[in-house]
Amino acid sequence: MNDTRPIRAKSGTNHEGTSAHNRRVMIDALRVNGALSRADLARATRLTKQTVSNIIEELERDGLVTSMQTVRNGRGQPSTPYALVPEGAFAIGLQIDRHMTRAIAVDLVGNVLVRLEAKLPSGGPTTGIRVILDLVAAVRRRLAVIATQSEQRLVGLGAAMPGPFGLAGNGDDPWMMEAWQKFPLLETLALGTGLDVSIQNDAAAATIAERMVGAAHGLDHAVCLYIGYGIGAGLILGGELYTGANGNAGEIGMALLSVGGKSTPLEHRASLASLYQYLSFDPADPDIYAKIGDLVSAEDRRIVEWIEAAASDLRWSVHLIETVFDPQTVILCGSAPQILVDRLIAAMGPLLPSLAERPDRTVPRLQVGMADPWSVALGAAAGPISLEFDPRYAAILKD
Repeated sequence: MNDTRPIRAKSGTNHEGTSAHNRRVMIDALRVNGALSRADLARATRLTKQTVSNIIEELERDGLVTSMQTVRNGRGQPSTPYALVPEGAFAIGLQIDRHMTRAIAVDLVGNVLVRLEAKLPSGGPTTGIRVILDLVAAVRRRLAVIATQSEQRLVGLGAAMPGPFGLAGNGDDPWMMEAWQKFPLLETLALGTGLDVSIQNDAAAATIAERMVGAAHGLDHAVCLYIGYGIGAGLILGGELYTGANGNAGEIGMALLSVGGKSTPLEHRASLASLYQYLSFDPADPDIYAKIGDLVSAEDRRIVEWIEAAASDLRWSVHLIETVFDPQTVILCGSAPQILVDRLIAAMGPLLPSLAERPDRTVPRLQVGMADPWSVALGAAAGPISLEFDPRYAAILKD
């Protein structure tokens, strides 16, 4: 009897896939810990010394790892530490926002080598895509001057823009940038650059930046609460970024709050867009961050009132995140000015009681992350590096 029903099962593994996974594990260990000897790597990864030696030799041949000066430890045998080669790989990150686009080039360990920005013209993707392609080309030219092998070692282009993705809309919603979402962005970027292109939402990109070089570095369970034009959350679960079934995991800004008997999305109350509206500021004003910073420094009554109200909503958000995901920490990050994020963190205390209150905590329940308009582009650039080199279960599964 022929049964054509789909069979639900996990994919098997093979020797080649296992080798690729072990290679990623080694690179990750060196990224998180810095230089390590072969014995240290074998002990940390629980791989045999022979396997470690084989992978180290392979990574050296590929220009990803280099040996350092031999270290003598007491009476024991001298050991040779190995470290990642920053010039072993490069990637470009692209942020597409409502009024600006930013592009960054990074190396294998996350050093920012080039960063450029441009104002997006009105007209959506029809006029904006040319500006974006020119910006990426300019970053590549500057990178090639700094690192002559960059074009041969460029692993991809990561793009980030506001989500959620794939929802039906009836116009150019300013929250979701519907015109850009309906545009064949991935195909156009791939064709225009010749690179492998991936895309994610801005909160996920900021979270990757935190994991690579920020407050989430070395953590396996962390949630980044992202404050930008909207609000989102990036989820690091089990050491990997969790994106959900449709790439929309963490869209906490869409969570409804009951205010005066009316349901209102969180991001309509505690995002930068809500602050701009409250202050009657033009979101396209290039000096808007400086103006906000000045108001915060001056303890302006309007912004103090907004911070108090937003902090109350964000305090609830932290409680919800801790209850649902049980992270090691929650990181408040985003494209908001640093002084504003610092004031929000201060106003959010004390946090609501939750299961996160544990006597054995080693990191704070809530901590500040990157507050930088470039953090999304940085995370977008880290995305292709992560796809190429980070340990992930897909690396040990059959295609």
